[in-house]
Amino acid sequence: MITRRIKNEIYESLDFFPVVSIIGPRQVGKTTLAKQLMSEFPKTCIYLDLEMQSDLYKLNDAELFLSQHADYLVVIDEVQNKKELYPQIRGLIDQKREPARFLLLGSASPELIRHSSESLAGRIAYHKLNPFDLNEIPESISQNDLWIKGGFPDALLTKKSKLSHRWMDNFINTYLNRDLIQLGLNASSKTIRNLWNMMAHLNGQLLNATTISNSLGVTTPTVKRYIDFLEEAFLLRSLHPYHWNISKRLVKAPKIYLADTGVLHHLLGISDLNDLSGNPIIGNSWEAFVINQVIALLPDNIDINFYRTYQGAEVDLVFTRGMQVVASAEIKYSNSPQLTKGNIQAFDDLKAPNNYIITPSSDDYLFKERVRVCSLKTFLNQYLPSF
Repeated sequence: MITRRIKNEIYESLDFFPVVSIIGPRQVGKTTLAKQLMSEFPKTCIYLDLEMQSDLYKLNDAELFLSQHADYLVVIDEVQNKKELYPQIRGLIDQKREPARFLLLGSASPELIRHSSESLAGRIAYHKLNPFDLNEIPESISQNDLWIKGGFPDALLTKKSKLSHRWMDNFINTYLNRDLIQLGLNASSKTIRNLWNMMAHLNGQLLNATTISNSLGVTTPTVKRYIDFLEEAFLLRSLHPYHWNISKRLVKAPKIYLADTGVLHHLLGISDLNDLSGNPIIGNSWEAFVINQVIALLPDNIDINFYRTYQGAEVDLVFTRGMQVVASAEIKYSNSPQLTKGNIQAFDDLKAPNNYIITPSSDDYLFKERVRVCSLKTFLNQYLPSF
């Protein structure tokens, strides 16, 4: 059993909030984590899986059933399958407001479910469970293994590449043919598969919704809606440009990344590091991997963007606290990295007190004044927490 980093944070929330929600993509380990919490929790727990017809039947009269378990921690898995529960849960909490009444597991963001943010405001704490990150995996799994296979437990932990490949096939097909439809996406599975494949090929690039819409044969607003939906389902990430108080002509479009590099590589037909090493996508794949790792460990008070101007200045990551730039970082797939003129100009524009070049496994050293080269692990464990 691999201990998830957010476990203690969830315990803290259960000590204070009536409702705690663990959100994240399907198959990321939410159920495993919840059952581990239940086995250690001092309060009596009951578990309901809303993909089981028998558990759905128990909630035909949800108010009656949940009232009978008012002294339990009620764990409800795949709660997005019964959105009408939220107003009833709110009513029960208002009758008896105490910590640890409900633990809700959902495969969509609160914005996509909507009812939770409207019905349980002030009563609920959210914790997002990401795929495994570098600080969670055991020493037997290498950084490259995590990069190539991605962080979904079943894909990462199997030792047979064929099984990992088969799991990815099933994961993608289930999302296309069932999960996204259940979440409310009104689009054909063929259209979304084509879009998902296009996003894989465009991973790490600026979003051009008009070009994509022409390829898919749908309108530009429709493409934007689909992409927003996939992001709310934790399948894509958008990184927006930094623009605060800089007198430059700035790029305004976001950059789009797949939220797991294992899914990215599967969609691109890449099965191992040899395949990736000869592929032009390798730089953008490494960039997506680094960004996913950074987001998983990002301090709560820090936001990230990228910076790019039409004059050619660019840097992959800008770290801000409020309106203050605290650091910037350029991601390089090289242990002997060099900066471009655009990188140097971006550092000058942003005037961050600390700038980094993040590499796969280089030594940690000062490249030039206020610019440090370091490996991804060093950045995550030594420098990111200090922001």
